[in-house]
Amino acid sequence: MKSRDIRKAFLNFFESKGHLIVPSAPIVLKDDPTLMFNNSGMAQFKEYFLGNGTPKSKRIADTQKCLRVSGKHNDLEDVGFDTYHHTMFEMLGNWSFGDYFKKEAIAWAWEFLTEVLKIDKDRLYVSVFEGNEAENVPFDQEAFDLWKQYVPEDRIIYGNKKDNFWEMGDQGPCGPCSEIHIDLRSDEERAQVSGRSLVNADHPQVVEIWNNVFMEFNRKADGSLEKLPAKHVDTGMGFERLCMAMQGVTSNYDTDVFTPLIQKVAQITGLKYTSNEVKNISEEQNKINIAIRVIVDHVRAVAFAIADGQLPSNTGAGYVIRRILRRAIRYGFTFLNQKEPFIYQLVAVLADQMGEFFPEIKSQQNLVTQVIREEEASFLRTLEQGLHLLEKVVAETSGKEVKGEKVFELYDTFGFPKDLTALILKEKGYSFNESEFEAELKKQKDRSRAASEVATGDWHILVEGNTEEFVGYDQTENEVKITRYRKVDSKKDGILYQIVLDATPFYPEGGGQVGDRGVLVSANETIEIIDTKKENNLILHFAKQLPENVNTTFQAKVNTELRSLAASNHSATHLLHQALRTILGTHVEQKGSLVSPNYLRFDFSHFAKVTDEELKEVEDFVNARIQEHLPLIERRNIPFAQAVEEGAMALFGEKYGDSVRAIKFGESMELCGGIHVQNTADIWYFKIVSESAVAAGIRRIEAITNKAVKEYFADQEHLLAEIAALLKNPQDVAKSVTSLQDENAKLKKQVEQLLKDKAKNLKGELASQLENINGVDFLAVQVDLDAAGVKDLAYELGNNKNNLFVVLATVNENKPMLTCYVSKELVESKGLNAGQVVRELGKYIQGGGGGQPFFATAGGKNAAGIQEALEKAKEFVK
Repeated sequence: MKSRDIRKAFLNFFESKGHLIVPSAPIVLKDDPTLMFNNSGMAQFKEYFLGNGTPKSKRIADTQKCLRVSGKHNDLEDVGFDTYHHTMFEMLGNWSFGDYFKKEAIAWAWEFLTEVLKIDKDRLYVSVFEGNEAENVPFDQEAFDLWKQYVPEDRIIYGNKKDNFWEMGDQGPCGPCSEIHIDLRSDEERAQVSGRSLVNADHPQVVEIWNNVFMEFNRKADGSLEKLPAKHVDTGMGFERLCMAMQGVTSNYDTDVFTPLIQKVAQITGLKYTSNEVKNISEEQNKINIAIRVIVDHVRAVAFAIADGQLPSNTGAGYVIRRILRRAIRYGFTFLNQKEPFIYQLVAVLADQMGEFFPEIKSQQNLVTQVIREEEASFLRTLEQGLHLLEKVVAETSGKEVKGEKVFELYDTFGFPKDLTALILKEKGYSFNESEFEAELKKQKDRSRAASEVATGDWHILVEGNTEEFVGYDQTENEVKITRYRKVDSKKDGILYQIVLDATPFYPEGGGQVGDRGVLVSANETIEIIDTKKENNLILHFAKQLPENVNTTFQAKVNTELRSLAASNHSATHLLHQALRTILGTHVEQKGSLVSPNYLRFDFSHFAKVTDEELKEVEDFVNARIQEHLPLIERRNIPFAQAVEEGAMALFGEKYGDSVRAIKFGESMELCGGIHVQNTADIWYFKIVSESAVAAGIRRIEAITNKAVKEYFADQEHLLAEIAALLKNPQDVAKSVTSLQDENAKLKKQVEQLLKDKAKNLKGELASQLENINGVDFLAVQVDLDAAGVKDLAYELGNNKNNLFVVLATVNENKPMLTCYVSKELVESKGLNAGQVVRELGKYIQGGGGGQPFFATAGGKNAAGIQEALEKAKEFVK
């Protein structure tokens, strides 16, 4: 069976069992502060397991894009070296929310594998939870008895807590699980060694393909377990591993999930890939195989992340994506000899392969291709820069072992991988101190971990049931009761309390808009709400203290000034989006935004810098809509399909429900859950303050509205007045500034000519000071010239000399600089090297530098060391 047929068979089977088939959630999570990426099939359903929401069906099935590269689930370093770990993978899943339980889950799993897919029953093993006395959880007798109906007892394995008790995290829903493993070894191998002994032993051909999790407990903050009010089923089947089983191969990479990508890499590089069936391959071929596996795996993860709205960057989720891509580039650079961008060419293959099930990869194909190509080009430049830096480190190393701290600096500052460093050093006959490197890496990880450590307490439930609702579209003040609260202690923010209200007017951070701030007021006290966020369908109000009486009634009051300013900026982003699509073209799509009371930031797809003329057009377009006094037309709870059909813009990477809210100002109509002005006139004025690049094909506009614009104009007026006063209040300030610039340019030319004349005069004076040492005309002296003058002087002195060695020192604005000139003949005959000279002498001025063998410079910060440096220069010719 082809991979697409296997997908269809799974979804059709569970649809026949009464399951609603839902699309995959985005791989990038935007509404769950506990996760960067969707790392399992159940991530998008967490709120249902926690009891904070109601699913549209009690039975659901899907195929979910997952990414495991950070945190508890991190497979990155295994990828490429084995045949079954991946960064991005698909998880086929069927779910029961308080409906069926173990009996049906086990029966249907067996039916699908053995009757629909016709997998040989003799190749399958199952596991059940053996129980855990410390947790007071007994052996899963029910699952064991159910499995006995389908498999012999000797094929049922007792699994421990590590293998057969699944948990969402340190806290939350969890329960025993029952896994299904498949033995893909040859008949001869199976006859010699029982597959039972190889289950969960990391054997590449005896692998888990399906996990049935029976959610029946809740893990509390103190580690104890309590029963959930309802029992759920959460299953996950590794799609790539299932394809391996169905296509009669022993490696995921030999399935049609990966072979088209592998063939494309082979075509581009001219190198072949050998399948897992080929034995006794050379070490060189094995390295090529690993590199190709890394690249075809990683391009899937990166491409889908970008398609879902996560661009590579230097922080957070963007850094993870950049790191994955750079790992792929580095393997191509080192083992496939690819010195130019090439991975971007795989996107077209991926889009053809997966576009039917995941349309976002098709619709975003151009953007994904451009971003990956630019990232490749950028990192290849970084690798080149790293090579130069490494040469410098080697030159400064005494002995044959480079300090681990230096290698870590290359890794941390320039993204230069340690294994590539090791490879290059080995070629030069060097090594590095790995224990020192690991010590520095551990320090960095400890710092990062300490900064992000969070201890979350259990919820204190005051009101049972799902009573919470958001009333903030219509009210900014409301009478409320606290339904639950918990304490959170983080290294970053200290102790905070998360409070949930029954009917809150506070808007939780989302859709780019920051969360509301305000107060909870009772008869006896006022509690400040410093932020509002949403997690697992709960609106969390953050406070530094709890009310003395959590059971009393409060008046919840939103800070209306901050909210109205944020609303002004949010509505302006909609008008900005419309303006950009009108002026630049309909290829423009929103790729991210930040809406705060102070300013707005809007990221969008566009492949060129927006010109000043275009920016002026965009600004005028938005302000024209403001001047038209367009009223807000808001429609709530309309079907998603209907809203899109009527022209509403839906953003890629956003998760929409069946019912949505549409916001319309004139011709601008978007799906949006944020807070908006009632009329565009409330925005007052729109002013762009900057336009820049974020990544390849992505531009960013920052702008201000309302109060911030008034302050901006006032500041500009004040600045103009100050400039006019400095110019003695001329009638035409611009003309006066132009006149000053012209005068300055003339004076600059005069100064440059005077310095050249000074250098020429100095040449004759210094020529008489040359000292012949061992056949070398030597001079080391401090001069009063700028950098350009020193260079001219050095070359002037060297014009008529074949044996000149000069070191000139200067100080400009308290910053010392050393310049070394060596005649080319001396470089060849005496082995003198200006670059090495300035590196050595630069130590005396607490600096460093480099250059060519015949000319180099070094800057520093200790001018007092100049004299000693000049004295030491003589030792090079002695």
